[in-house]
Amino acid sequence: MSVRQLKNPDPANDRRVTQDSKLATRGSASARTRQFLISAIVLLLSAYLFIDPQSMKSAAGSYALCSRDGDKVYTVDAQNSQTQCIVVQGAYIVDRGSLQHVTNRWNRFSLNKLISRRASVETRFIEPGAIIVPGLSDSHGHILEYGAAQGLPLEGTKTIQDTVARVRNFILANPDIHNDTTKFIVGGGWDHTVWPSTGWPSAADLDEDPVIRGRPVVLQSKDCHALWVSSKAIEASLPFPESVDGGIIVRDDDGNPTGVLLDNAQELLKQPELTEGDLLRRFRVAVRDAHALGLTSIHDAGLDPASLAFFKRQAEVGTLPLRIYGMTFFDETKAYWGNVTTPVIGAGNGRLTARSVKIFADGALRTGGAALYEPYADNPSTNGFMRLDPEVLFDVIPKFLRDGWQVNVHAIGDRANGIVLDAFEASLKGVNVTASRPRLEHAQIMTEADMKRLGRLGVIASVQPTHATSDMWYAQDRLGPERVKGLYAFRSLIDSGARITLGSDFPVETMNPLFGFYAAITRLSPDGQSPHGPDGWFPEQRITRQEALRGMTIDPAYASFTETILGSLEVGKRADYVVLSQDIMTVPANDILATKVLVTAIDGQAVYHG
Repeated sequence: MSVRQLKNPDPANDRRVTQDSKLATRGSASARTRQFLISAIVLLLSAYLFIDPQSMKSAAGSYALCSRDGDKVYTVDAQNSQTQCIVVQGAYIVDRGSLQHVTNRWNRFSLNKLISRRASVETRFIEPGAIIVPGLSDSHGHILEYGAAQGLPLEGTKTIQDTVARVRNFILANPDIHNDTTKFIVGGGWDHTVWPSTGWPSAADLDEDPVIRGRPVVLQSKDCHALWVSSKAIEASLPFPESVDGGIIVRDDDGNPTGVLLDNAQELLKQPELTEGDLLRRFRVAVRDAHALGLTSIHDAGLDPASLAFFKRQAEVGTLPLRIYGMTFFDETKAYWGNVTTPVIGAGNGRLTARSVKIFADGALRTGGAALYEPYADNPSTNGFMRLDPEVLFDVIPKFLRDGWQVNVHAIGDRANGIVLDAFEASLKGVNVTASRPRLEHAQIMTEADMKRLGRLGVIASVQPTHATSDMWYAQDRLGPERVKGLYAFRSLIDSGARITLGSDFPVETMNPLFGFYAAITRLSPDGQSPHGPDGWFPEQRITRQEALRGMTIDPAYASFTETILGSLEVGKRADYVVLSQDIMTVPANDILATKVLVTAIDGQAVYHG
């Protein structure tokens, strides 16, 4: 008999055993669950303790910038949306939204936040009434020339004698210059269009002053298209040629140079090479003022070929103090270089790019060098001139486009703009215009047909609103009542489908971007005046505040191929922003110029505090 057969099975007992087993199992599972939860909590606490305590308070370089007044962050995204806060980590924007959203996501303790190890951020608030906008850009300026002009600024002088007196006082106020008669005296900003006398100033006007006489003096005009120089400055450059292609040597009745050189003739004047110290001083002056005015990016328009070489050297030794989009000067007398020169993209910690070429087609309206279809109304003997043979444009533009360069062409007069558009139209056949993004620099006087052609071709119009409010006082005398309607016609350009980007052409005009914003939306001078009254000069050509803000932020970013990282306050973009003391998008227009820059930040770091 087996052992199994000796047992007398009891079903009730079996059930009790089964139930006890289940209870035991449940108890064991419950214990395991408790143990798991305890372990998880321990692990989470360990993770918490393992996180750098400082990073839990505020990650290095991380903060939320908010307005207590509500949605006062103008993001300039595709929807032109506004929000209350942006969150900055390091050099980038990582979030945006309401204060509650930022608090919940970044500063309120939660299990999800702990698991994700998201560091808390410091919350900073802007002043009541202030707003936040993307870092402002100037699409057309001259950085080192600005620094030079600030040394001896001549803007605002009312007569030739007033200008001469300012030069004399500058010499007397600087002993190192006063004691060295060989030192070149350089200044800029004189504007003969506001002087009561007609005609050009002369070397004789400078030489009449006993303090100035015998010194080399070089004075750049307001529009940078003319030099007024002393006899001593001319001496080392003689003899001059009889004529200059694309330029004029102003002469007296006997054929002698009077002391004024226009456009390409300026290149005839020999001047001492600038030292690195000279360039650094000029650069620091420009950077200082740019930061104070809310500029984080400047498109340097290649007036001086030495400028770009200097910027490259600065980028090699460290991070540039602002973003520079440099245009390489085109010299038609030299061999084509687009296929043997490599564009610079993102040097100096991403702050220097030079992938465009700057070509001058004609002169300037102020000095009578803009190339027009019909003669000037106030000087019927001329219709201006092209600074290069139009065939050069048809030759080099397609080459530069083929070799991956953006082509930016200075064109002022209606004839110059028409010729340049002819060359662009011929060169852009089969070319991806979105990839090449050619630019018309100034686009000042255009026929209605050419405005429409500009929009159809997709060529960017780089315009300067403060030119309009400076030139409006003499423009009709120079162009006549009908032709002047096509001058600075910004609304017509936009309505034709063209994309515009705004700049100042400093030092020709003030560097302050708010002056450009105000001029674009009012067509008034800073004191609220215009030849057409308080509604503005040709008020139908005003643009909206939203268009003006985009023209100073996202549109310059597009024009410099950086719209994916700059130009708007969106997640993933560089944290370049400006805090303005009041809301320029809503305050009365006549209050805009009272706005102050409170903070300018580049890559999330404040470079200026007002």
